[in-house]
Amino acid sequence: MQTAFYSHPVFCFSCRNLSTNAKSNSVKIRAHYPSQLDSKFEFNRRPHTYNSHFNIKPNRLFVLPNTNDGHPTASTVDDETNTNHAPNVISPMFLDNWSPPRYLWRGLSVLILAGQVVMKILKGKVHWRNTLQQLERVGPKSVGVCLLTSAFVGMAFTIQFVREFTRLGLNRSVGGVLALAFSRELSPVVTAIVVAGRIGSAFAAELGTMQVSEQIDTLRVLGSDPVDYLVTPRVIASCIALPLLTLLCFTLGLASSALLADGVYGISINIILDSAQRSLRAWDIISAMIKSGAFGAIISIVSCAWGVTTMGGAKGVGESTTSAVVISLVGIFIADFALSCCFFQGAGDQLKNCM
Repeated sequence: MQTAFYSHPVFCFSCRNLSTNAKSNSVKIRAHYPSQLDSKFEFNRRPHTYNSHFNIKPNRLFVLPNTNDGHPTASTVDDETNTNHAPNVISPMFLDNWSPPRYLWRGLSVLILAGQVVMKILKGKVHWRNTLQQLERVGPKSVGVCLLTSAFVGMAFTIQFVREFTRLGLNRSVGGVLALAFSRELSPVVTAIVVAGRIGSAFAAELGTMQVSEQIDTLRVLGSDPVDYLVTPRVIASCIALPLLTLLCFTLGLASSALLADGVYGISINIILDSAQRSLRAWDIISAMIKSGAFGAIISIVSCAWGVTTMGGAKGVGESTTSAVVISLVGIFIADFALSCCFFQGAGDQLKNCM
């Protein structure tokens, strides 16, 4: 190999006129024609020597025979290069690459969002205009479907109870059993299920769309807290509207049951209402209101949390909406069991009054 070339973005020169100094990291270039390097020596024909500083790395030259054409092949390897074939293995830290599952951090987001809502309410940071709008949306606009559902559920239960109680001669106990069933379980749970399907899905879809379209980030840029403006009004509206809806559903469910028992099975409405009045206590209605408030909080917080943690565009919005309704229903049933265990313990004697 007689001549080697050193390539650089600016120069291309012959290495026969090049010498290096490893101690000072400098390159000495002897140019017979100075115009190759600097145009200001254009009329000077004597050879000139230029010193230029480059970062020179110590290299090793390897020449290997080429089996194809017989000519040797040269390659250079830096001294800093790891010539061992063992890979550079860096021991990973414990849980270094671990990320929590999505359902886990979504569940944590529900708890965090609930705490933020409580703090906002205690501090009085409530957007009342949005609260009234959401209250109208959850309450009056949901009355029709809730009442219709409660009426048919009440009539279905009346058919089952009246058939069995009539054979036992316990006609006077039908009203008390229906009143207790409606006040303690049916009215709060049925109302919460209807609201979860209608309002919870709407909350999750609306906030999910705002999240994927970066509208929530825009609120932060404008200086508004999304929890104050979006989440807290929905939670307050749900906690206020659901107890009122439950009370209406209880009234209509018991009335439809009395009408069906009088018209089909010949049990007087006065007997059913008198039996219901004897068996019911004030705590039964209060417990139903407490359950409904808890169900409203579960529906609104879960739906809002699933909405603000939506990812993936339109597909993510659909998945968040479906998941929010399912998780809300599961939370309703778990909370119903827990509250029932707390409110009603021991043996009851309320049906003795309507025998």
